[in-house]
Amino acid sequence: MKKHRLILLTKIFVATAFSFNAKDAWAQAEYQPYSYQFYQKLSDSVYSTNSKFHSSIKPYIISEPTLYPKYKSLMDYGVDTAVKHSWVHRKLFDEHLIDIKHEDYTFFADYLPDLTIGRDFSNSRNTWLNTRGYQVGGTIGKKFYFYSSGYENQAVFANYYDTYVNQTGVVSGQAYDRKYGQNRTKDWSYVTALMSFTPSKYINIAFGHDKNFIGDGYRSMLLSDFSSPYTFLKLTGTLGNVRYMTMWSYMQDPRSAKLSYETGNRKKWGVFHYLDWNVTDRLSLGFFDSIIWGDTDDAGNKRGFDLTYGNPIIFLRPLEADNGSPDNALIGFNGKYEFSNQLIAYGQFALDEFEASNFFSNKGSSRNKYGWQIGLRGANVFNVNRLNYLVEYNGAKPYTYAQEKSINNYAHNSEPIAHPWTANFKEVVGMANYSYKRFDFSGQLTYGHYGLDYNNLNWGKDPFRNYLTGARFDGPPEEFGTRASIATEGNYTGQGLTTNLYYAEAKVAYILNPKYNLRIELGGLYRRETNSVFADHTKMITIGLRSSFRNLYQDITRYY
Repeated sequence: MKKHRLILLTKIFVATAFSFNAKDAWAQAEYQPYSYQFYQKLSDSVYSTNSKFHSSIKPYIISEPTLYPKYKSLMDYGVDTAVKHSWVHRKLFDEHLIDIKHEDYTFFADYLPDLTIGRDFSNSRNTWLNTRGYQVGGTIGKKFYFYSSGYENQAVFANYYDTYVNQTGVVSGQAYDRKYGQNRTKDWSYVTALMSFTPSKYINIAFGHDKNFIGDGYRSMLLSDFSSPYTFLKLTGTLGNVRYMTMWSYMQDPRSAKLSYETGNRKKWGVFHYLDWNVTDRLSLGFFDSIIWGDTDDAGNKRGFDLTYGNPIIFLRPLEADNGSPDNALIGFNGKYEFSNQLIAYGQFALDEFEASNFFSNKGSSRNKYGWQIGLRGANVFNVNRLNYLVEYNGAKPYTYAQEKSINNYAHNSEPIAHPWTANFKEVVGMANYSYKRFDFSGQLTYGHYGLDYNNLNWGKDPFRNYLTGARFDGPPEEFGTRASIATEGNYTGQGLTTNLYYAEAKVAYILNPKYNLRIELGGLYRRETNSVFADHTKMITIGLRSSFRNLYQDITRYY
């Protein structure tokens, strides 16, 4: 009986909430790459009590009626069509490098530089970033959109960031380091691509190699854009007050032992369902679940895509239970309430594993693995146009998102696909953003409390350890150590090497060309990570010519 409850709930929500309203459906397919810094500029449209916009599924289809007027004003800001400027002036300040507009199709292309220099004063290190990138995109008719971006990169990072790259083998959120941690200079590249098709105003089909995000906050405990791009097929349907997303993804796991040199990294599959219901103009409820499984088992037997999970309508946990499989199932909730345009409350809850008897006894069971988020945000604060804020509290119990095998854990390419800090942490983050003409000002303050793995023991932060035995997946036990068993009770957030993180960052940028976010940017960063074993300090300043719409997270932590 239990296995049918979630399916029944889904049918009830669909039946009671689908009341068609044509103005809420889109007619075109144009996506806007997700960047928190840019998306927060849309907040007064996205989080308006006068609309029922589905704000939690990102990236947005920017041609939706709720978004497009504000988006157009941002893209055209400062453009004076009454004055005829030179070709160089237009391309530098107003237009795409290549910009073709035709009745039946459009096409644009840009060169994306990301060139910065800096100084890590605490560690007497000069830092720099040399990125040469591109973006191309366009439409064919009103129903088809395509987009691609690519970046070739070399860099010298601050000490703390170096530590992260050397531990994971990955430049955060981008790609593996081709130097494999053997050189201070990191070298990497990555490409994104997307094709979007809108056959009717009720449905969008997207196929690509990129990132996705579910939530209304800075972080997501369900699905974030932190890890490297992955391949996916996504169906998104909208009918009245409900938007429903199904996504199948194909990811990789460098931490699992390779089956052969020829086959390369082990592969894994994921399927994600999310139903977002705008109950009223102010209240939205979202319901999420996912399943992760390996493409092959440890003996090399091919499983491939499990057709059982091919159904795009129902939620997955009952199917996974019916299979009796060792697949990794996660369910979650997302919600928001708009008190006003200046005060929006939001939250998330992610449940990885649950035992009712231990959960309610509060004994710190390792089998109760969950994460949470509570936040407030607002737009045009104190009636100051383009002044936005966010305050957020996140946390996850030890061992959340980890599994017995790396191939099933909630991660892709050596990084988590939810919160960047994975598990065994609490975090408070505050952000403020203000735009004045072509100037952007932003600030962030973060306090984190977490437990690092110590003395080769697994205390619950590293998702690439077996959460039952403590063993690592990517090396021999004698090198990384094991813990005979994980304590079944008495676990608490911050256990292990208890660590505190203080992080502050401020940026001021002058937008040269809003079409591809070309800007001159000055930034300052302070970071202090302390525990009983080490104290890592970073005081840094950077300046550079930057571009593109993407999130590059600097507020990261080590795993051990």
